[in-house]
Amino acid sequence: MASKKKTATNKDDIDEEVIVVDVEDENEPTIEDLPGVGPATAEKLREAGFDDLLAVAVMSPSELADQAELGEAVSSKIIQGAKKLANIGGFVSGTALLDRRKQVQKLRSGAQSLDELLGGGFETQSICEVFGEFGSGKTQIGHQLAVNTLLPVDQGGLGGEVFYIDTEDTFRPERIAQMANGIGIDPNEALERIHVARAYNSAHQMLLVDEIKRMSKSVDVKLIIVDSLTSHFRAEYVGRGMLATRQQKLNRHLKELKQLSDIFNAIVLVTNQVMSKPDAMWGDPTKAIGGHIVGHASTFRLYLRKSKGGRRVARLIDSPNLPEGDAVISVVEDGIRD
Repeated sequence: MASKKKTATNKDDIDEEVIVVDVEDENEPTIEDLPGVGPATAEKLREAGFDDLLAVAVMSPSELADQAELGEAVSSKIIQGAKKLANIGGFVSGTALLDRRKQVQKLRSGAQSLDELLGGGFETQSICEVFGEFGSGKTQIGHQLAVNTLLPVDQGGLGGEVFYIDTEDTFRPERIAQMANGIGIDPNEALERIHVARAYNSAHQMLLVDEIKRMSKSVDVKLIIVDSLTSHFRAEYVGRGMLATRQQKLNRHLKELKQLSDIFNAIVLVTNQVMSKPDAMWGDPTKAIGGHIVGHASTFRLYLRKSKGGRRVARLIDSPNLPEGDAVISVVEDGIRD
C-alpha cells in the first residue's frame, strides 16, 4: 500500500511529496500472475500439480504442455514468465548459497554409525541411491526411513509424510508396525501417514510421480521412496537396441524426482538392483543397474552388502562433500540399529 508523507528537503522547509511503499503489504506472485494465464489455464496447471512458480520454471515447454494439456508456445511463454517472477536463472554468491543450504534437514536412520557416514543423516533436497544384492537390507532401510520421517524434527525426524512407490511388492505394513513400536509411535498413526502405491510397469511408475505432485497440495511430503527404481525399466527395455530409450526415460524419471525433492525440501530414496560383472578379475564384481545416468543423478550412493552374523556393511561410494567410508549396521525386529 503506497502512502504519502511530507519531508523537509532544505533549510527553507520546502515540502515535497515522497512515496513510501509498505513492503509487507506486497503479495508474493502466484501462477495467476504469469503472462497468458487466466483462470482456466491456472486451474489446468494446479490440477497437473504446478502450484508454485518454481515448479513451473524448472519444466521444459514440451513437458509442461504434455502434463498440463497446453500448447507448446503457450507453455514456453508461461515458463519464461515463471523464471522472471521466481527470480531464478541468475548467479548467486557462495554466501547466499550457504544460507540456502541452511534449509537442508537431516533424517536420522536409527544407526549412529550410518548417520555419521552421511554427515549427520539422510539429507533433504537430494536423491540417495541404495543398491545391493537381494537380502542386503535395501527395503529395510526404506521402511525405517519411512517411519523415522514421521518423528518431529527435534527427535531426528522430518515431521512430514511419506510416499512409497512399490515396484516389486516388497512393502510390508507389518514391518512398519514393528519399527513404529521400536521408536514409540502408534503403528496405526504411522501407517495412516505413509502413502503406498504399487507400480505395475515403468509408465505407471512415472505417472505416480505426477500423482505425488497432485496430492502434495494437502500433504506435507518429506520422503519419497522408489523401491526399486530400475526393476521395470530393466524388464521392459531388453537388449542394446533399447538401451538408449531406457536410459532417456530413466533420466527423465530421476529429473522429476529431483524436482520434487527441491520444491518440497524432501528426501528421495531410490533402491537399485545390481548385476555381476563376470569379467572382473579382482575386487567386488557387483555393479549397480542404470549406468552413468543413475550414478550422475544420485547425490549420495550407498552400497549394501551382507556380512557375518546377520550384519550389513553400508559403504558410501559417492557424495558431493563426504569421504568414502563404511558403517556396520544390523537389521533387528525394532528396525535398523548399530
